[in-house]
Amino acid sequence: MLFNSRSNILDYSIVVQRLDTGERKVLVQGSGARYVPTGHLVYYLAGNILAVPFDLERLEVTGSPAPVVEGVGVEGVTVGLVTDPYGHFTFSSSGSLVYVFGSARAARHTLVSVDRKGTVQPLSAPPRAYETPRLSPDGQRLALVIREENPDIWTYELARETLTRLTFEPGEDETPVWMPDGKRLAFAGVRSGTGKLLSKLADGAGAEEELLAIRGGHRHANSWSPDGQFLAFEEQLASGTGRDIFVLSLKADRKPIPFLQAPFNEWQAAFSPDGRWLAYASEESGKTEVYVQAYPGPSGKWQISTEGGVEPVWARSGQELFYRNGNKMMAVEIRTQPAFNAGTPRLLFEGEYASVPWAANYDVSADGQRFLMLRPDEEQAAATQINVVLNWFEELKRRVPVP
Repeated sequence: MLFNSRSNILDYSIVVQRLDTGERKVLVQGSGARYVPTGHLVYYLAGNILAVPFDLERLEVTGSPAPVVEGVGVEGVTVGLVTDPYGHFTFSSSGSLVYVFGSARAARHTLVSVDRKGTVQPLSAPPRAYETPRLSPDGQRLALVIREENPDIWTYELARETLTRLTFEPGEDETPVWMPDGKRLAFAGVRSGTGKLLSKLADGAGAEEELLAIRGGHRHANSWSPDGQFLAFEEQLASGTGRDIFVLSLKADRKPIPFLQAPFNEWQAAFSPDGRWLAYASEESGKTEVYVQAYPGPSGKWQISTEGGVEPVWARSGQELFYRNGNKMMAVEIRTQPAFNAGTPRLLFEGEYASVPWAANYDVSADGQRFLMLRPDEEQAAATQINVVLNWFEELKRRVPVP
């Protein structure tokens, strides 16, 4: 049996395991491995299809990997809320190869503003590999990820139409979250191969600050409490128990406080504007739905979505909760007095907008009338090319001889 493994969130390895004894061997770095009847293991790495001779009896490679197809497109395949890169290629039993021309760079998107009826107004920012846009508390700036050579945090000034890079350290920086005063951003970062929660001044001045000491897991920043004293985040520990929601106190001890820990995944936590409630996504019913629970609890919970939902975002008024169900943007009226009550979900609009599995990939204006979203770049989509190579097995044997 072949499968992928990570030593950390940046490194992907292909592992083989015997089903009879459970013995495991790490074979090569890469993803999406498949055995070819020619005696090769083929897999994807950094925009290329590579091949290496493979002994099926001893379950080990018997030569050096070599690239056999270059310039292959990539997609993100999500398993257990972790997204791994898999090349756009496959082959038939008769020896024909099919692959999509592209590169290892992430898909580009355009920033757009969408009203409640679905009318789209593009922003002036150039198409780039944007993710998780977040409006500043004053509505003048965006914080977002640009996932290119290394995912980094950037800010975009709406009036001046200016992009400014905020993080420069090697590693992946993701999920920026504005502090309520708009002066700092918290985010998830990788430093020396380990995931951390970090903070930095939004104007780029000074060094970044580590908020949470190393715990050996993978995490994302989610939401600040309105008083700026608590940061909700999700974490997937190396034990493999799924994603859980914690709240980090910014007081002297800075200890993470468990909020939801269960055998299933809970993630995408969002504080309500008054700080009394946390919305989140959970798989507890067997299907991903949006829930709300009182903070800090303990208390009961209320299911907000009815036919599946992710990416909860509160209206600034606290009287509405938005979420996504596939291509649908949904809204639910919320009342908290004299008791919590959620209305019936209603459809606002539908559209092909980008999503990511670990966070809300949109934000909402202060008046709740416009949605900042990411639309796939039309030029990049039009450039997609499908290639078919006949008798590829023969070429593979010639290019990478098997001992």
